[in-house]
Amino acid sequence: MSWLQIRVQCQRSQAEAIEDALLAAGAASVTMEDDADQPILEPGVGETPLWDNIKVTGLFTADTDTTQATLVATATLGSSLPAYRWEILEDKDWERAWMDNYHPMRFGQNLWICPSWQEPPEPDATNLMLDPGLAFGTGTHPTTALCLEWLDSAELKDKVVIDYGCGSGILGIAALLLGAKQVIAVDNDPQALIATLDNAQNNNIKPKRISTYLPEDTPGIKADIVLANILAGPLTELAETLSQHCLAGGDIVLSGLLDIQAEDLSQHYQQWFNMQPSVNQQGWMRLSGKRKTS
Repeated sequence: MSWLQIRVQCQRSQAEAIEDALLAAGAASVTMEDDADQPILEPGVGETPLWDNIKVTGLFTADTDTTQATLVATATLGSSLPAYRWEILEDKDWERAWMDNYHPMRFGQNLWICPSWQEPPEPDATNLMLDPGLAFGTGTHPTTALCLEWLDSAELKDKVVIDYGCGSGILGIAALLLGAKQVIAVDNDPQALIATLDNAQNNNIKPKRISTYLPEDTPGIKADIVLANILAGPLTELAETLSQHCLAGGDIVLSGLLDIQAEDLSQHYQQWFNMQPSVNQQGWMRLSGKRKTS
């Protein structure tokens, strides 16, 4: 079946009222998206951040009278809708279309992330089979890509790795496939821990090689490599914790921060690490360093 959708361009202050107006007019769903390529950074507790310029989209059944729906929305809003247009949304196999747009990706020289429904382009390479899911981390975001590229270039044989903020488990599983001996995966979202174990099983990782923990349950293990792909705020707060998990002479790899945040965070970690130059990808940064021996 086909659908109709209305797209309304508005300011942040108008967004919630327009959402209510479209729902009152019979919208089956309403979504909001950035209309000006503006990043949303770390929200405070209880905050629901929105962009300054927003595109609000209401989805309606194909038999909707668009004139009547517009009148109802306008009456509910109490003023004319901002710039808007109605569109026909043709029916299609959305799952198939989504799958067709998700392709294997290479990171570094030898590591590939491949969806389960496609054959690895290089069967003899290191191929991590991973489908998009509820937990963050498929390799499509620059912060994940930066960490995967670091792992591909590192000497991982027989290393113990902590993946702090593991999400889908992509970094820890990649480390294991590239030769690491053991991974401790940590996340404050129980769904992420489930996803990590499921993805490890799908990549034929033996259960004894990967353990998952909530932060408060994490044992006091010291690792050869500590990975943390989260956000600048938590990375700052967790600096001492992450440093305590890293062996003297071990590596730390941090990502999830913007270029304007990199210098301050690097200086903060210099208390415990000899930090190396940052690496930039599309405005997102990766920091790395060696744990000081004294």
